[in-house]
Amino acid sequence: MKIAVAGTGYVGLVTGVCLASKGHQVTCVDVDEKKVEIMRQGISPIYEPGLDELMQQNMLRLTFTVDYESAYKDAQVIFIGVGTPEKKDGSANLSYVYKVVEQIAESVERECVVVVKSTVPIGTNDKIETYMIEHLKNNVRVHIASNPEFLAQGTAVHDTLHASRIVIGAESDYAKTVLEKVYENFEAPKVITNRRSAEMIKYASNDFLALKISYVNEIANLCEIVGADIEDVTRGMGFDARIGDKFLNSGIGYGGSCFPKDTKALSWLASFNDNEIKTIKAAIEVNENQKFKLIKKARKYYEDFSGLTVAVLGLTFKPGTDDLREAPSLVNIPIMLEDGARVKAWDPVGVQNYKKIYPEEIEYCDSIQETLENADICFIFTEWPEVKQLDVMVYKALMRHPIILDGRNCYKLDAFANSGIIYDSIGRETIGW
Repeated sequence: MKIAVAGTGYVGLVTGVCLASKGHQVTCVDVDEKKVEIMRQGISPIYEPGLDELMQQNMLRLTFTVDYESAYKDAQVIFIGVGTPEKKDGSANLSYVYKVVEQIAESVERECVVVVKSTVPIGTNDKIETYMIEHLKNNVRVHIASNPEFLAQGTAVHDTLHASRIVIGAESDYAKTVLEKVYENFEAPKVITNRRSAEMIKYASNDFLALKISYVNEIANLCEIVGADIEDVTRGMGFDARIGDKFLNSGIGYGGSCFPKDTKALSWLASFNDNEIKTIKAAIEVNENQKFKLIKKARKYYEDFSGLTVAVLGLTFKPGTDDLREAPSLVNIPIMLEDGARVKAWDPVGVQNYKKIYPEEIEYCDSIQETLENADICFIFTEWPEVKQLDVMVYKALMRHPIILDGRNCYKLDAFANSGIIYDSIGRETIGW
């Protein structure tokens, strides 16, 4: 089928490339000419494992352009995959979505299906349909459908090609038939429903996972007080099929582009309609507090960071991505700098993005070893494989004071027994103190 995709971020670009890999002719539209030129060379402008290779394998079916009129005018299906960032009040900013809808309305010359893949509040697709009808330039029928994404950064290509489910929310038989055709080569359960239910499935799914993470983190905090081990606790919980063993890793909170904004958006939507989702409000509060867990732990060892050399391992919100959105490092490092610390940081892919925020205030290192040298304390914010595979005695050999605050529980406690290293993690016994 002839498909256009508006937006070439994580959702739009991954969707476009994966659809091309299934045999569709796909045109990806973006407003940034420089970004488009990079993509025309088969290079992804975002860091996502496997995306470059898949792009290069399917360049004959991929077109990249800033000319939205030519992309939309005769497309059978148009996916909207632009961002919906949160506003200051927690609601979703839909300005980018409506800008694309306006462009589609003035460009389309044939009957088509416009598919909203961006995460939008419940009822948005209905409003888009009204807006589209009001702004259509040509006398054609445009069907609006919801098709939320469930990809995770770092595994987005796999999550799209091997989806856990494909949710299609549509009001017309035409839209349902077309989207079933689009996804006929995808082996995944298909949930066909109305648009509002599809929109709610996305929010309910993401917010449930966020709630699960915050719950486990609260249990982990209590484990530290009562002398239990969170990893034994979650292992015991995970055998229960009703609970499952996914998203039971304790740590310093969730981040990224989805969970923070989606929890706030659903909470805002409920409040706007004189309702309250108390569990989601609690998850948001717990997560915000959890980000500072390591800073609070550090006060046991030093009153402040003045004059200290602080090693930071990991800047991104999780491994496998260069995304910094809502990363714990962003709220912790400013405290260290304000106290007068010398901050040395390592991250395999996130440094360039971090330099846009702190171009000179931080010493960026090329290796973990360089970062640890003569450090007084070490913070682990991201569980990169390079960190997890590190021989723990490297900390003892290189640091001036081997104090490790691990926000991602990268190591087994046994590794630090009689090591002369202080190892303080989440929800577990502190070793060496």
